[in-house]
Amino acid sequence: MRPEFTRITVRLSAWRDLPQWLRSGHESWTRTLDGWLLFSSLSLLLLGWILVSSASVAVAEAWAGSAQYFAWRQSAFILLAVLAAWVVSRIPLSLSRFNGHWFLVLAFLLLVAVLLIGREVNGSTRWISLGPFNLQASEIAKICLLVYLAGYLVRHLQSVRETFSGFFKPLILVVLYGGLLIAQPDYGALVVVMSAVMGMVFLAGVRLSHFIVVLVLAAAGLALIAVAEPYRMQRLISFTDPWARQFDSGYQLTQALIAFGRGQWTGLGLGNSVQKLFYLPEAHTDFIFSILAEELGLVGALATLSLYALMILRIFRVGRRSEQVKHFYAAYLCYGVGVVFAVQVLINLGVNTGLLPTKGLTLPLISYGGSSLLGSGIMLGLVFRADYESRKKVKE
Repeated sequence: MRPEFTRITVRLSAWRDLPQWLRSGHESWTRTLDGWLLFSSLSLLLLGWILVSSASVAVAEAWAGSAQYFAWRQSAFILLAVLAAWVVSRIPLSLSRFNGHWFLVLAFLLLVAVLLIGREVNGSTRWISLGPFNLQASEIAKICLLVYLAGYLVRHLQSVRETFSGFFKPLILVVLYGGLLIAQPDYGALVVVMSAVMGMVFLAGVRLSHFIVVLVLAAAGLALIAVAEPYRMQRLISFTDPWARQFDSGYQLTQALIAFGRGQWTGLGLGNSVQKLFYLPEAHTDFIFSILAEELGLVGALATLSLYALMILRIFRVGRRSEQVKHFYAAYLCYGVGVVFAVQVLINLGVNTGLLPTKGLTLPLISYGGSSLLGSGIMLGLVFRADYESRKKVKE
């Protein structure tokens, strides 16, 4: 017998000789959890903590007197996100499915409350102060809207697929929701939510003609909102040629592009970024990908994009498996979560690289911020629960 076959036989024999409880525990884990989804999400969380620790050093030293101020806070936010994901993954999806109307009420209450008692930062009222933690209302409200819409699609699936009225009714709620977002204003969150809603109804099987009509109307509405305010129009003008206004409205984008240029193929090394030293504003939040490219280079940037691609593909795979076992609520919820992550990543990268106008959207799981991490943790918890329930249905 050849040596390699002998080694394989020995390994299989050793596996069979393991205690039954150990083998069953391993098999149970692999049947109830998507390992690749867990790996990609935890890898992005770890990478985010490292990058926030590096990118925030100068700002933290100047603002709080401690270079690790934001790093310690990010650690607490990550623990909060992991705890939220674990708790949500333990709750049956039937609880949210049959209480979707209450989640919708919560979404609107949060968006109204932030306009009444919210904290204004840089001209936007998006945060509700909760002592040491500022909650960005739209991060939780968008999850509540996804939960309601997934339940609506299950209850009215035939009407949504066959009639225009069934398809258009939930979009009226989205218009009201979007109006509250614009009042903050939070144009970026509106684009993400609209994309998620359109993605969910499209994957639910709505007629293509109905979908195209509403898509055109939505695109026209978003374009009108984009040019309605002078500051948004100024961003569009700066986006076309940032170098012509590099010390004015194009300053942030030009500094981000300089960071990309400095990084080249392999980067300057962790902690060696120059742009984070008060050159690039929001270096540890909205523009952290530019610091990543500067310190880790093109190789690190592509590796990070690969982790995002893996995570998003696994989320859609969970949704597809749920649909195959006729767990439609879980399927549509996963599709909505997948679109939210995908669109937010694409917008953030587009802004950082100059492919899209500057817009304040964090990079999921990586950027500094408790609300963003909490929201991401809740959404991943929903996906892990959907994965568990779909695997359970397959076993049955």
